[in-house]
This record gives sequence, structure tokens and C-alpha cells, in this order.
Amino acid sequence: MRKRHFSGLEVILMVMFALMSVAAITLLVLFVTGEPGTTTDAGSTEAFVPQCPTIPLAERVDCYPDAGASKEQCEKRGCCWSPLDERNVPWCFFPNNHGYTVESVEKPNDYEMTAKLKRMDSPSLFGADIKELSFHAEMQTNNRLRFKIFDAHKPRFEVPHEHVRSLNSAPSSPISDRLEMIKKPFGIIVRRRESKVVLFDTTMAPLVFEDQYLQLSARLPSHNIYGLGEHVHRQYRHDTNWKTWPIFTRDAFPNGGTHNLYGHYPFFLCLEDASGKSFGVFLMNSNAMEVTLQPAPAVTYRTIGGVLDFYILFGDTPEQVVQEFLELIGRPVIPPYWSLGFQLSRWDYGSLSEVKKTVERNRAVDLPYDIQYTDIDYMEDKKDFTYDKVKFSELPDFANYLHEKGQRYILILDPAVATSKRLGNAPYESYDRGTLKNAWVTESDGTTPLLGEVWPGETVFPDYTSQNCIDWWVDEYERFSREIKHDALWIDMNEVANFKKGSNKGCAVNDLNYPPYTPKILDEVMYSKTLCMDAKQAWGNHYDVHSLYGYSMVLATEKALQRVFGGNRTLMLTRSSFPGVGKYSGHWLGDNAANWNDIKWAIPGMLEFGLFGVPYIGADICGFFDDSSEELCRRWMQVGAFYPFSRNHNAQGYRPQDPAVFGPDSTLVASSKHYLQIRYTLLPYLYTLFYKAHTTGETVVRPVMHEFFSDSNTWTVDRQFLWGKHLLITPVLDQGADRVRAYVPDALWYDYETMEQLAHRRTHVDMYLPADKLGLHIRGGAILPTQRPNVTTTYSRRNPMGLIVALDDNNQAAGELFWDDGDSRDTVKTGNHIHYKFSAMDGVLTMQVTHAGYRDPNNLKFENINILGVPHPPTSVSVTHVNTRTLRNSTSPLPNSKIQYNGAKKVLFLQDLSMTVGETYLVKWEVLMEEYQRFDCHPEEDANETKCKARGCIWKPSYMERVPWCFYPEDYGYIVTTATNTSSGMTVDISQNKKYRNIGRPGSPDIDKLRVEIRYHSRDMLQFKIWDPATDRYEVPVPLTVPATPETDESKRLYKVLITNNPFGIQVIRKSTEKVIWDSSLPGFTFSDMFIQVSTRLASKYVYGFGETEHPTYKHNLNYHTWGMFSKDQPPGYKKNCYGVHPFYMGLESTADAHGVLLLNSNAMDVTFQPTPAITYRTLGGILDFYMVLGPTPEMVVQEYTALIGRPVLPAYWSLGFQLCRYGYANDQEIADLYRDMRAAGIPYDVQYADIDYMDRQLNFVLDPEFKNLPTLVDNMREEGMRFIFILDPAISGNETVYYPAFVRGEAADVFIKWPKDLSDEIVWGKVWPDYPNVTVDENLDWDSQVVLYRAYTAFPDFFRNTTATWWRQEIQDFYDNITKFDGLWIDMNEPASFVHGTVGEKCLGDPLLENHPYMPPLDSKQLGLNHKTLCMNSEQILSDGKRVRHYDVHNLYGWSHTKPTYDALLNVTGKRGIVVTRSTYPSSGKWAGHWLGDNTASWDQLYKSIIGMMEFSLFGIPYTGADICGFFNKAEYEMCLRWMQLGAFYPYSRNHNGKYNERQDPVAWDAPFAKASKDVLNIRYTLLPYLYTLMFEAHTKGTTVVRPLLHEFTNDKNTWEINRQFLWGPALLITAALDLGVSHVDGYVPDARWYDYHTARDIGLRRQMLSMPTPLDHINLHIRGGFILPWQKPENNTYYSRKNPLGLIVALSDGGTAQGSFFWDDGEGIDTVEKKQYLLTTFKAQSKKLSNQVVDNGLAAADRLILGVVKVWGAGSVKITGVTLTDEAGTPHELILHHNTETEELIVDATSKSVYVDRPFTVTWRTSA
Repeated sequence: MRKRHFSGLEVILMVMFALMSVAAITLLVLFVTGEPGTTTDAGSTEAFVPQCPTIPLAERVDCYPDAGASKEQCEKRGCCWSPLDERNVPWCFFPNNHGYTVESVEKPNDYEMTAKLKRMDSPSLFGADIKELSFHAEMQTNNRLRFKIFDAHKPRFEVPHEHVRSLNSAPSSPISDRLEMIKKPFGIIVRRRESKVVLFDTTMAPLVFEDQYLQLSARLPSHNIYGLGEHVHRQYRHDTNWKTWPIFTRDAFPNGGTHNLYGHYPFFLCLEDASGKSFGVFLMNSNAMEVTLQPAPAVTYRTIGGVLDFYILFGDTPEQVVQEFLELIGRPVIPPYWSLGFQLSRWDYGSLSEVKKTVERNRAVDLPYDIQYTDIDYMEDKKDFTYDKVKFSELPDFANYLHEKGQRYILILDPAVATSKRLGNAPYESYDRGTLKNAWVTESDGTTPLLGEVWPGETVFPDYTSQNCIDWWVDEYERFSREIKHDALWIDMNEVANFKKGSNKGCAVNDLNYPPYTPKILDEVMYSKTLCMDAKQAWGNHYDVHSLYGYSMVLATEKALQRVFGGNRTLMLTRSSFPGVGKYSGHWLGDNAANWNDIKWAIPGMLEFGLFGVPYIGADICGFFDDSSEELCRRWMQVGAFYPFSRNHNAQGYRPQDPAVFGPDSTLVASSKHYLQIRYTLLPYLYTLFYKAHTTGETVVRPVMHEFFSDSNTWTVDRQFLWGKHLLITPVLDQGADRVRAYVPDALWYDYETMEQLAHRRTHVDMYLPADKLGLHIRGGAILPTQRPNVTTTYSRRNPMGLIVALDDNNQAAGELFWDDGDSRDTVKTGNHIHYKFSAMDGVLTMQVTHAGYRDPNNLKFENINILGVPHPPTSVSVTHVNTRTLRNSTSPLPNSKIQYNGAKKVLFLQDLSMTVGETYLVKWEVLMEEYQRFDCHPEEDANETKCKARGCIWKPSYMERVPWCFYPEDYGYIVTTATNTSSGMTVDISQNKKYRNIGRPGSPDIDKLRVEIRYHSRDMLQFKIWDPATDRYEVPVPLTVPATPETDESKRLYKVLITNNPFGIQVIRKSTEKVIWDSSLPGFTFSDMFIQVSTRLASKYVYGFGETEHPTYKHNLNYHTWGMFSKDQPPGYKKNCYGVHPFYMGLESTADAHGVLLLNSNAMDVTFQPTPAITYRTLGGILDFYMVLGPTPEMVVQEYTALIGRPVLPAYWSLGFQLCRYGYANDQEIADLYRDMRAAGIPYDVQYADIDYMDRQLNFVLDPEFKNLPTLVDNMREEGMRFIFILDPAISGNETVYYPAFVRGEAADVFIKWPKDLSDEIVWGKVWPDYPNVTVDENLDWDSQVVLYRAYTAFPDFFRNTTATWWRQEIQDFYDNITKFDGLWIDMNEPASFVHGTVGEKCLGDPLLENHPYMPPLDSKQLGLNHKTLCMNSEQILSDGKRVRHYDVHNLYGWSHTKPTYDALLNVTGKRGIVVTRSTYPSSGKWAGHWLGDNTASWDQLYKSIIGMMEFSLFGIPYTGADICGFFNKAEYEMCLRWMQLGAFYPYSRNHNGKYNERQDPVAWDAPFAKASKDVLNIRYTLLPYLYTLMFEAHTKGTTVVRPLLHEFTNDKNTWEINRQFLWGPALLITAALDLGVSHVDGYVPDARWYDYHTARDIGLRRQMLSMPTPLDHINLHIRGGFILPWQKPENNTYYSRKNPLGLIVALSDGGTAQGSFFWDDGEGIDTVEKKQYLLTTFKAQSKKLSNQVVDNGLAAADRLILGVVKVWGAGSVKITGVTLTDEAGTPHELILHHNTETEELIVDATSKSVYVDRPFTVTWRTSA
């Protein structure tokens, strides 16, 4: 029997009666107990007096958000009343003495903070204040802060989020970096860690925490606020002018009001400023709430239940914030591929036959169209799990009907289940089974099902939070799916919607249905169009979980879909949602209407759901309600073609609006087909965007602001949107319009349809878009995967694929492709997919397969590639198939029939390519850009047309920056006259092209006839030398090591050489890739007596090397930069030529092969890079003598180069210790005190220096009286294991009044540089540091005056002469024997430096052109001539063979010539290896010495520049290098010096050194924390010295690098090619230091390997991506590469003691559980121990839980033997290791005590007690119980 139904009038009267009763009871209670705002506390009789602040109106926080505010009511709440002439601003606002105070604070660790809060005595707003609260905050990750405020004593409802509760915290940043707590009144301030900018400041208003009213306000840093939902926001960026947005899920129309809609999203993103820095705020609370935005700017949350559970998400960009949010709530699902096709639906087709008519008419017009829906009209009486067997009788076969044409079928289910029987009074079994299962939401009694009314009439409501209900739902769906075949499910009405208010019975009067405060939700009645709030669900009261109804239904439906579809992905579409729904479902924007407002408002809606993690989003195309006009529907079909969820859907009773209904010949059909075909063409790109969303959290539909945040114009763009980074959609959204005011962001853009470049950027344009067009533009820099479209994805997926490559301003582009079967679940997790990374640069498109776990059954091919922005037609195109299995590549030229070029549009079309999807390819096109082919004919500054044409060159102005206006004709240069080929090389004679006049500079006539000799020295090295055969010209006297016999077997050579005739040029081609790596067949080759110029094309823009000068990047900038090379006493600075000369570069080819080129020329020179890419050499004398090594890896380039110039010296072990020096020690006591303090601090320290202040008047070999006790101090320090190094300059004083042996004996031996005898027989005098005798120096005078008055005349030894070497050794011997002992020598000022220009008096004898050349390279002070701060260029030097040469030619070799005699003397005098450190260097200097990077400055930029300098000297073959730690010039600042100590601890040459007059900067000069941090990081260095020493041995014997650029190890990863703020020690230790002021995190790149954090031994679990690494002030980030074994020792105060400790091993296992390493050991200081085989070399190998060694060489003395110590195995696994056995050479097993941390996966065993020597074979094995 059916229950009685009340009439509408009866219900109204009953509700009115209930409301009156509530009001009466409330008044009675108030009368008895007092007003709610009048709070009294026991023992307190004082009335509350608000402390009203004087604050801007914009900062007032409303104390009376409910209706009825008045002065009296406001003051009863203890608030401040100040009426205004406007109502937006609160008249009643909070005082300063409301809220809570902090009673106690605890910090359990660095990452958490807890506090107890107590409410301040103050009136209440709505009663039931909670007096005591708990506060808990934690840094959950580096970019996520959570803080929660909750009742200290009673549990309250908290959202049981399915994904969030599964997360584990991984804190890495101290919470103090981000969060500050204010104690009274309580508030928190959240700051950005780096800049300390305040992001979220709750101190602006008090915390309110009542039982049913919670309020928190926060000041924000900007008005750029996005998000909060679900509502219709008419604009994407929020209006902060006192706007209040209610949040509470509701079945309502999205008609543009401010009311709440279907979803519940208390999340917003705030863009702070144009830097892109952004943050997000998420309140995990599902209760009804409202959020007010006000102009402060500020936000106020008011929620009526639960707890305050906030997550603050930090990002450097808006995209990063979204990624952080989705990591928290769950990243989106990848929808099935077919679901990205176009879809048709309507409510009430009336019958299946009408549905089929719709399908057929749209098929008939060939509309791309994948999915057909049926709405609730397919059901029997709108009952779930039924179908109308009359009107939809054929529905069971409908899916098959669609499948036959490659289409899919989706049907709808609502949550509400009818209580009535089925037709014919048949039982409604779904309802019956649910009732038996207790599946329904109940009334407040917890047992009676709550009854309401929805589409089928009276209904119950499934409680999807109940497991019983979930089981019922899954079972019903499975039953139904067997009856009606379909492909996916659409769930609706799940807010939850109810046509009755609350229930059929109404709702009881209580605080749940009528809370003290109701947020400004639609109707302002909690249960309006939904359930009573006191209804019961498994998760709690409906009051708390109402907004989770849709979320819980999605979770249940996901289980049902998994049951039914199994391994198929299928699709879910939900109307109601909550954060995290996107992990399983898509969403549409609800029941919109056919009007021009709703088409506009759909875009902000989609953008917001991108923020919310629901990228599968769209609006009902053409509108749901109302009839759509043709124009509106046409424009909507155009923009809807670019909705991720693209569905045309309309409502019952309105005209059909599917495209075909408008007529097959209509503009609407043509336009719809056109843009849907574009959509289908781009589906591979869209699908890849969903993959990125799923794996990283990137948005799909993307606000323009996310990509162009630095442009404030984009902050409000919401009538346009992007697909990912690269596709800009500009629709027409206004009636009658054919022009759109569109914004073109700051990038190069191409019209998708015409492929033409857009002329505008960063401006608004009027875009003409006629009736059939919308704006569609591709961003330069994009590579978009495409596929030939068809009418369904079933068919299009069988078609060939393609690429659109849109080059950016730098002629580069990049993209990705994700491809799988489009339907299976978890293909990312299982690996059943293909992933491509595409990149285009330098005319090469790389199609790199990064994962190939799927083979498409259609054998897909890449067919066409369109390259946009190619400036000129290609000269050739080739395709290389990179076979990753056989490692053999095959290259084929593309025939002209497959190449088309449109010159007007600058588009290159490559067709019929037939490249298999899943394989790696390189597509290369050669293009010549005219202006970049110009080679400068007038590199001097004063070029003009007259001068240019006088040289026979072309004058043509260009508007491209830095392009030369004066340039050579194409055939300017030399012509081949004869050529002879042999198996070992070529000899070629060339002569000047007489067509052009001689343009030799004055005094430098051109040489007409030249000889070229090309020698094939080896398989990987060749030489080409160009000289004047008629004249004996100067050649560099530096000996090189070339093979005794050339490589005559052409098949073995890695290269081939071609000669071009006119103009003459040499081409070197790498045979394996056919890449031209040298091509000097360019105009401008000049060879005159004092000016030689040659240009060559480069293999790519990736060029490294040339020095010595300070480069701001490791990879050279090729945009017309010129670098001078001429050795000079010049501190590092931009474009300043410094101490050494290294005319060597390494080129990295686009194929990741590498080569190196040395120009063996020691004259002043420069090199100019240009974007061709090309390089031009200009040198002022000598000959051209090039050596090229072919690698092919960067490391092999260095090995081959050092084989040519000489392997680096092996430094003494102690020289790898930390070293201290300063210029400015006043006396020996200062050094003694420093030594004492360093030892007391326990800071590792091996070497002490004395700079020139130890010398008497700066005289070499003479001790200053202030340092008379220094020899004794040196002896004492050496007895304690320390070492001492003294400085020696080359210049020798000649003005001494007493016997000065160094000068007297040198003059007698004729060792000093003189003038040529035809000019004078005098010494060429200079002035350097030595002072005149018997003078008192006034240091207050200016420098030049001091030089004139006080500096003595000095002579410069000519170190080329053998006699000079003998004299020098004797002086050093006497110093060692008679003055003081030492262990190493530091030679300085050997460029050579002089304090006068040329000579005393500054009048150089001889040819003035030598001093002031007609062409001056861009050198420092070049206007003052080559002799500036050095000798006259016409000074004469004598080579060891007696040949006389000009200083002009050998100036750059002075430091080189100084180094070997010094090294030989050191070894001869001390009998030990020691170390020499020199300032001036030239190729091969590394054979004898190390180098420091000169007199740097105490500034932050010098930290990263020192890394670049070290990496360059690694290329130059000088691995023992480093910069002066903390800087030489200027005062060091604390933080900078500390960071530099950390970085410098990983310089191979690690010395802290500063200059005179500056304060001390050694580690004990600061404070205890500084000393401790220095000690800690140096202890790490000393721990790893055995590894560093082994690297030095390998450099000495093999030529490998020590400080190693990342690109040397990870050459195939182009991300590493420009990294210069990180470096490696060898292959295995990655150093990522803090290099900037104030940072506590460092962004570092993690290359493609397993990496372990050195400090924690944990596998960091990331690779091939940037990582933000926590870097507090006492920390440096170090990572050890898996697959390597590093030897180590326990550190001590110096190496004398640390070398005695047992040898430990760090075994860092690879992904495969293997590792390898080596260890070199000798006595640490013996001479030629390697050559004499007096050393140990052993290798280590770990595999299959076994570590073993293999002794390679063992000539170690017994005193130097080491035993095995502690072995650390990283990555040992989480399965408990139960035993470790050490087996010695005799086979004796030794069980070791083990420590295995299963969390970090580190195994530690100590073998010390077993006394097993590492020079004998041993094994270590470990076992698990598994």
C-alpha cells in the first residue's frame, strides 16, 4: 500500500510551523541564557572591549556575514562597527583581540611543527566555540606544506580522500623556511623560501573555530587568483572586489550567477608576479562553505563543519602548481583514444529509430564522429538498469550497429533508484536487491531509507560510501552490461539531486538541517534540491559528506567499470565532482543553454577544471536548453572541436542540433567537418597531452597565462586557450562577428591552416575570422604528431602518421608522442606503449624513441613531415634510421620527388617517408641562410662602404643584429694549382685568386703562393698545415707526440678529407655519419706576413673550449662573439684575455659525436663565432697548423688530445688536500696562528702557502726579516704531516746594491731577455714586484707613482734556453738548502707580467708595427698595444736549438717555457714529486703543472664561472685546477664564502686564497658554524681522496677528465649539453652546489642513471629531469651514480694520517644490481712511480650480490699497503640481508657483522678486523632470506 502524499499547501504550512517553532525556542533560549555574542567566563566580570584597528577598507574582514548586521548586533559579537557609503565593504569587522593564542609550540623535527591554541576571551559569533585547538604543520614535500587546525579533544569529520591518504611524506625542506607562527593572536605567515615573499598571511583576521562555523582569512600577494568552484565564472581571473562564492554541490543551471554548481573545489592558484612564481591553496573540507575575495587582496573561508586542513603548494610557474596539486589529489586518467573523437547526444530522441536517423544523416555527410549517446529516455520509466522495450527494443544490438562503422555507444545512469515496480507490476529487481543489501542512504535514525523524488518518481538514494552499496552497484551494472552492450558510462544527477526538499517527509528542525550559519548557497536552504542534512551515510552525516556524493559514486563506478570492462580502459563521465575525481572520470560543464554567453563562459570553466585535475572537460556544444541558431551552433561547433570532451548535446523539446540536420551543403556542416578533421589530425598530439597530464600533471586545455606569465596581458586572457604549450585556439564568441580582438602572446606563431608566420607578437590584433573560420595557431618551437584523419578514430588509427615541425626564433623545436593501443588499462604502468621525444635543431630533426613497449598492429609509418619556418630551400635532405638493436645506422638521401619547398610560406614538405612508428630516425636538411653566410671582411671597428669596397669586398647593410655589413665575395681566397694524393695524406699548392686586390694590412703583404700538407696521423687524428714554402716562417716550438707512422689504411680512418678548388678549402667528414665537421671552403682565407685569417663551418652550434678567458657559459654563444687570446696579467672578466692561451675547441655534432681541433699557433689571435654555424680564426703571425682528433665521444676527444700534447702530471697525493694562502701575511706568526687555529678546529688541511710577502722587498730567494722564523715553522709543520709551498715570480731585480746571486749569476750566464743585437745588446728591463733597495714605500700613493718611485728594474729569464733552466734549478737548490724547505712551487706573473708597458721608459726598439699591429684582436687595453703590461714584442728570445725568435711570436709561450724547468728543479731539489702550480699556460703545460683560475673577485658569479673554467681546463689537459676559494680581490661575504668553501671542496686544486688589504677569509676567520660546515664538507673531500687520486692517475695514464662535464658521460642526452652549474668527478660523483645568494634549494639536472644521495645513501628515484634539491646553508648536494664503486678512507687532519686508514668502498649498484670501479695507490709522492710500476692498480666488480677485486698491477712497497675497511653497498634491496661473508685469497671465509637498512637499502659491513689486504684477491658476498 502506497503512503499518503501531502499536498503542496500542506507541506508549506508544515514548514512554516516548524520555522516559527524554531524561532520561538531560539528566543526563549536567548532570553534565559543571554545573547550568543555575550560570552562570560567563570571568574571574569569585565566586559569585552574590542581593539579596533586602523586598517585600509580593503583589509576589513567581515564579522557579520549573515543578514541583519547593525551596530548593536555587531558590538554584541565584540566586533568593530564603522558604516560607510557602500555596502560591499564590511561595516562590521573584526578587532585585534578576537581569536586564539598559542599556548605551546613543539618541533618534533625540522619538518614539522605542532602547537596548542586556546581561545581568547571574546564574544562568540554563532556559539559553541571550541576552546582548545591543535595545530599541526608539516613540509610533506619540497613544494607542499600542510597545516591542519582541529579540536584538541574530540574527533571531527575529515574527508576520507582515496588518494591523499595513500601518500607518504618525503620532507626535504625545513618548515622554518616557509612557515612562521604568530602567537597572539594566533596566525601563520607562509613565505616563499627563496625570496621570503609572504604568500598566505592569516594574521589579518582572527581564527574562528566553532562547532558549525569555521573561519580563516589570509592576505595574498596578488590579485591574480584563479580557481574555486564549481560556478560559472564569467572571467578566468577572479574579481577581488568583495566577491563571495559558495561551494556546495548542487543540481543547478549554469546561467552566469554566483551560485554554487555541481562540483566542490576549494582550491585556487595565485600567480604572484611576472616571474611566474605561483602557489596554490587547497582546503580539504567537504562541508558547505563560502569563499570571499576582497581587494586587500585577501581570501576568507567560512565553512560550517569539519576541520581546517590546508595544503599550500609552491611552484615556480602556474603549471608547476597544478602538477603539485595533482600529485596530492591524484593525476588524471588517460581516456581511451576513441573518447577523444566527436560525440552526439540529446535528451529524448524519442526512439531508437530516431537515434539511428541521427547517426545515419551524420554518417552520410562524412562527419568525423565516434560516439553516440542515449539519455534517460532509453530507460523504462527512467529506471536505472532497464530499457524501453517498445521504443528502444533493438537497444541490445545498438552497440554492434555502431561498432560496424567503428563507432561507440555510451549510455547514462543516475544514482536515484525508483521504489515503484516495473511495467506490468513486475518487480524492480535492482531496487529489491539494493534494499536487501541495505544499500540506501537512510534517515537520521540510520535504518529507514530516505525517500525523495527524481526522474522515475519516488526514489531511494544509494549510499556509495557503504561497501554494501558498492557491491550492489557493481553487481547491478554487471548484470545490465550483459543485457545492453555499451562502451562507457555517463553518470548524472549525483550532487545528489532530489526534486523534493530533503525528503518526501521534509526535514527535521535541528542544527544540521538548519545550522547557525548557512553559506550563501543557492536558495540558502541546506537541503534545497537534495537530501536532509541529518541523513545518514557510512562516511557520516549527509551534512558532512553531501559534496562527496558524486566523488563516492565515481569511486564505486570505477570498480563497476573494472568489473565489466576488465583490461579495457573505457570512460566515465560525471556531473558532480570533488578534487581527485579526474583520476577516474571526465566532466562536462552541465546543463547550459544555447546563447552567446554560455559559449563564452565555457572557456573559463574548462580552464578551471584543468586546474582541478579534470582535463577531460567540455561544454554541451550548441547548448543544452533552448533552440540554437545556425550561427551560434556553427561557431560552437568550431570551438567545440577543440574541447577535450567534444559533445553536441541538447535537451528535450528543442530542435535537433546535430551538424547534419542543418543540411549537407550548409556552411555549418562544412565548417564542422573542417575543424573536426583538424581535431582528428591532431588527436595524437591531444592524446600525448593526456599522457603528460597522467604522468606529470600538466594541463591539457591551458590558459595562455600558464605559458606566458611574464606578460601581464595574458593574465586575463580567457576568450582564447591553448592545447598544451603549442596550439592557440581563438574562437568567435559573439553574434554577427567576423573579427575578433585576439591577443598574440610573445612567441613566433604560425597559422595552422596557411602555415604562414604571424607578423605580430605580444600585442592585440583584430583577427579576421569569417563565418567558416576560427583562429588556430601553432607556436614556434612545437613539434606536433599528427595522423591522417578519418570519420572515426577506429579508421584514423590505421592511417599514416606525420609531424608538424614549427621552428622557433632559434630554429629549434621539440615535442613528444605517446602511443598505445588506445584502449587497454595501465599501458603506462605496464610499459605497453611507445614514447617518442622529438627535437629539431641545426637542421636536424631527431625522432628518438625513448620507450618501445608496443608494436602497432597496423604497422604505422610516419608519412609526411611539414617543417614550418625554414628560411631557404634545402640543398639536401637525408633520413638516418638509427638501429638501436644492431647499433648500425643507415642514411639515405631523400630524392627530390619527396621534397617540396614553398618559398613564400617558408615551409618544407617531406612526403612519402615510410618511417616505421617505434623506430628512431634523424631527418637532416641543409639550408643556407644568406646573411649567416657572410664572413667579415672588415673586423676592425671603423668599417664603412668606402673602406669595404677598397678591400674588394661587398657592402650590404643588414637589419639582423651583428651580421657584418662588409663581407667577402664567395670566391675570395686561394685557388688550388696542384694537388698530390698519397695513402698517408695530401700535398696541395695554392695561390691567391688574382680577381681580388691585395688587402694586406700595412707592413703585412699577402703571400701569393702557399703549400698545404694534410697528414693522416692515425685512425682518429689528422693534421693540416698551411705555410709559405719560400720563406722560413716561425713555427711553434712545442713538441707534440704524433705516431711514428701514418695510418695509410683508408678503411681504418674515421674520417675522409676532400679539397675544394675555388675557393680553396679543406673538408673533413666523419665517415660513420657523413657529417662534415670541418669545412674551410669559405670566402676570406687570407695569409699575409702579419695577419692570417681562415674560416670554417662548424658541425653544430655546440662548441666548447678556447681560452683563457672568463666565459659566462660552457657552450659558446655563436651570435657573433669574438674572443681574443694573448697571455696577460689580467684578472678574469668578460671578454678579457687572461693568463694562458689555448687555441683548442671541442665540437659536439648533432649526432652526439665529438671532435677536437687545435691550432698550433702562439701569436696573438682571436676567434669569432657566428650562427652559420662557423668560426673564423685570425692570428698575427706564424703559420696555420691544425690538428684534429675524431673522438667520437667527448672523453675520447680529451684522451686523444692529451695523447698529442702530453698527458697531465700526476700530482702528489698531499696536493689533493685542502690548502690555505693569502697575499698579505704580515709575518710568520700570522701563519703559525692560523695553523694552530685550523688544527684546533679539526679542519682537514694539508698545504700552507707563503705569497710574495715572505720575500724581502719581493726579491725571489730572499727571506724577509719579518719571516725569519718561517723556516723553523715550515720544519715543524712538515714533521706533523703538513706541506709548504712558496711562490716564485720570474722577474729578477737588477738594481741591488749588495750581492744578489740570482741576478749576478743569471747575468753571467746570459739568461735574461735582451734586444736583438742589431738594435742593442742590453737587457729589456721591466718593473714588477721587487722594490729598490733602501727605500720606504708609501702605499698611499697611486699605483703608477709607486711603480715609478719604488719598483726596481727587473730582468726576465728566457726559459727557452737550456742555460736558463740550469741557472733556475741552482737558485731553487740554494733556496731549499740554505733558506727553507718546501714541497711544491707556485709560479706566478709568467705571462710575463710587467708593471710598465714594453720596457722602462716605454720606448720599444725596432718595428713599431709589432707593438701596435694594424689589426688588433679584441684584447684588454688593445689601444695601448700588444706590449701593454708586458715586454716589447721586438725583444729577442733564443730557443733551445739556438734559433732566435721575436717575443712577438713566443709571448704566449713564456709561462709554458717557465713551467718545465720549474718542475724539473722541484723534483731534482726535493727528490719528491710535489706539485707546481702555474698561472700562464699553453697546450702541454699540464704535463708539468696545475693551474688556478687567477685573481678572481669575491662575488657570487665567480662560483659558477669557476665551474666553467675548470671544465675548460679539463678539455685543455690540465685537470689539477681550481679557483681561489672565496675570491682574491675584495672582501668576502659570509654566505658566499661558506658556499664557496662547499664548492671549492670539490675543486681538484682546493685552495682558499685572498688578496692584500682584505679581511681574512680562511675557515677559522668567521664563526663556529662556518668552521663546522667547512670541516664537514672537507671531511667529505678527504673521504673521497682515494677516488680523486685514482681519477688523477687515469688522467695521467689515459687522458680522461677529472672534473667532467655532464655531457661527457651522458652525451646522448641533449639536456646535458648546456649544463655548466653542475659537474662530475669522473663518471660517478655528481656535484650540485648552491651558487646563488639566499638559496636553500638548488635546481639540478638528474641525468639518465640511478643516483644515490651521498648523505643518505638513498636512491633518489628520479632521472633525466630537473630536481629541486634542498640545500640548507650547511649542505652541498652530492650524488653517486649507480653502477660504480668508489674507494674511500676515513678522513683525518691531513693526508699523512688519512693515508694510513683502511680502504673503504662505496658500492653503488645499478638498476641491474652491478657496479665496477678501480683504485690506484702508490707512496703518494715518489717520482715516476707509474713509469717504474711502483704502484697498485686493482679493479672492483659487484654482481649478483658478490663484490670481488682483480689486481692489475702490484708494485706497491710494503709500507704503503692497505687493508680492507668498511664496505657500503647502496641499493642492496629492501629484502633483509641475513649474512655477509668475506673470503680472502686463501679461500678462508670470514663472517662479517652487517647493518642493513631496508628503508634506505644500504648495507654496511666492516672488514677492518679481518686484516685482508686490498692488493690481494678477495670477495664479499651477501645473502638474503628470500
